Amino acid sequence: MLETRTGSRLANLWDEARASKMSESERLLYRSNLLGSDKRITNYGGGNTSAKVMEKDPLTGEPVEVLWVKGSGGDVGTIKLDGFATLYMEKLEALKKLYRGLDHEDEMVGYLPHCTFNLNPRAASIDTPLHAYVPKKHVDHMHPDAIIAVAAASNSKELTARIFGDEIGWLPWKRPGFELGLWLEKFARENPNAAGVVLESHGLFTWADSAKECYETTIRIINRAIEWFEQETRGKAAFGGAVVDTLPAAERKAIAAQLMPAIRGMISASERKVGHFDDQDAVLEFVGSRDMEKLAALGTSCPDHFLRTKISPLVIDFDPAKPDVEKTLAGLPAALETYRQGHAAYYERCKQPDSPPMRDPNAVVYLVPGVGMITFAKDKATARISGEFYVNAINVMRGASTVSSYMGLPEKEAFGIEYWQLEEAKLQRLPKPKPLAGRVALVTGGAGGIGRATAARLLADGACVVLADIDEEALAAAEAELGKKSGSDFVRAVKLDVTDEAAVIGGFAETAVAFGGIDILVSNAGLASSAPIEETTLSLWNRNMDILATGYFLVSREAFKLFRTQKIGGNVVFIASKNGLAASPNAAAYCTAKAAEIHLARCLALEGAEAQIRVNVVNPDAVLRGSKIWTGEWKEQRAAAYKMSTDDLEEHYRSRSMLKRSVFPEDIAEAVYFFASEMSAKSTGNIINVDAGNAQSFTR
Repeated sequence: MLETRTGSRLANLWDEARASKMSESERLLYRSNLLGSDKRITNYGGGNTSAKVMEKDPLTGEPVEVLWVKGSGGDVGTIKLDGFATLYMEKLEALKKLYRGLDHEDEMVGYLPHCTFNLNPRAASIDTPLHAYVPKKHVDHMHPDAIIAVAAASNSKELTARIFGDEIGWLPWKRPGFELGLWLEKFARENPNAAGVVLESHGLFTWADSAKECYETTIRIINRAIEWFEQETRGKAAFGGAVVDTLPAAERKAIAAQLMPAIRGMISASERKVGHFDDQDAVLEFVGSRDMEKLAALGTSCPDHFLRTKISPLVIDFDPAKPDVEKTLAGLPAALETYRQGHAAYYERCKQPDSPPMRDPNAVVYLVPGVGMITFAKDKATARISGEFYVNAINVMRGASTVSSYMGLPEKEAFGIEYWQLEEAKLQRLPKPKPLAGRVALVTGGAGGIGRATAARLLADGACVVLADIDEEALAAAEAELGKKSGSDFVRAVKLDVTDEAAVIGGFAETAVAFGGIDILVSNAGLASSAPIEETTLSLWNRNMDILATGYFLVSREAFKLFRTQKIGGNVVFIASKNGLAASPNAAAYCTAKAAEIHLARCLALEGAEAQIRVNVVNPDAVLRGSKIWTGEWKEQRAAAYKMSTDDLEEHYRSRSMLKRSVFPEDIAEAVYFFASEMSAKSTGNIINVDAGNAQSFTR
């Protein structure tokens, strides 16, 4: 029976009334999703689940035993039925006759497709034999922090016996593969009363003859480890105790905002990186501790951890007792180069004749005493998940080092996983990155029609986007809509008044903390006004200048600061207007401010060129649909200026254009994308008119 736990214990979430109505494969899915819903059980992408199910053979119509097992690259928390590989058990058993021994075990992966049941296209993972050969119907392989803390202790075999007795066995480290599958089978057959096994430096296997029993066994065993650690560590200082103070939250974020763009620029030579900042309690406890540097240098233990984080992090030289960010920034180039050289030396020490070429030698995880943890990866989701995995590693180090001695995976074994040919093959199968992958864009006026369409276009090609707008309600709606479509990792929202200098500075700091820096600024915040010159008040004039000229200056200045810190170029796109080139009746303030925008862009293009900062302008005209500026007085004022009803205004603009076509927000977004992408890599100081043709606004 499942032990009932509260507080830090895992809850039994199994609903038998619901599960009893499911097929065996559906119960496997249900169990998998329950296990993957709690990071104390396994992290994103980690762990495997399986069930041996009787199915009707599509060729013979006879019942056959089929292994359902999580497919390669899947995540048990979010997997669907089509995420499982299905293989004939009879054929998997036949593979044992083909096995030529440990030196040839990798070749067994090539045989797995020949065992596929019902032409299932889902690729089987390297862990398939680990599930196939355990003589039980249901098998869970999880990576709980509490269990890996046992597995990573120097006396892990002794601790396993002390905590679990004969119910859970222990096996020494062995890289996942065919041989480990045979080891597990041998252990299970020789120990028929055992419910599972702890794998040294790896994780937990549990098994049973029903889905419910397997799930409850997994939960119960993890809970027992959690309880044991709580009892054994009570009153003991983790990581040797604190030696530095944690800075206040606002100060931590301010320091991260300064460090992240500098680091990002130094590690983005081969591909742009996106950052993530984490200052949760577990991280702060670790980075402020006496043993942090010693433990960090030992590296992570579980293969799932270091495949995401590299073996070890880079500890940033920073003293929270005497905060000197400038000193830290000055020391970063040497620190990063030392880390790169260390990775290159590790590669040279461990490489084999058939090893893949050395990959990016930069650190993934950066630990800042008193501040927190920064992670960088090729995209935001990967950076966040890498951070989550290092938090798992911290939890493991806490447990293992408090009750025993923490033991990282031996260097040669770690290299064998990191530079495994099978892992390299998996990386080579990944889809080609989208054109804007690794790029970060900030779009002012991001909740409006043009801003939202622009954000959607940039997101579609892989960029991360910060929506900046003064309208909180519209901003929240835009963030929710775009996040649902493109993934919440890729979208952030910040309330921003572009006329408020402090707010602009703060907004760019938030961007730096959210994503590590910025590559693209789309300056789009706007308003519209219409009045004869003699009726144009000073406040109306100033309002136009404040938003359309001063606002564009303020956001451009902050973007330039980040661009120059990163030293990897930059891209500014102004959304100006046809009215910046062509005069319109009763709109002197608006037209003049838009003309100022265009000239500011020309000046910035001159200033930024030597640093590979490009500045270009998109000039829309008459974008009525979806545009917030056309929902108020402006529409009525323009209709009055042309002596027509507001209902006739869109047709008026369409018919007056040379091409006789309406202009929509998505049309402006395409022009912005052109300037923001490498398609215009050799263009700066240019203007694209997206106005369906207006001879008066031709550039000269």
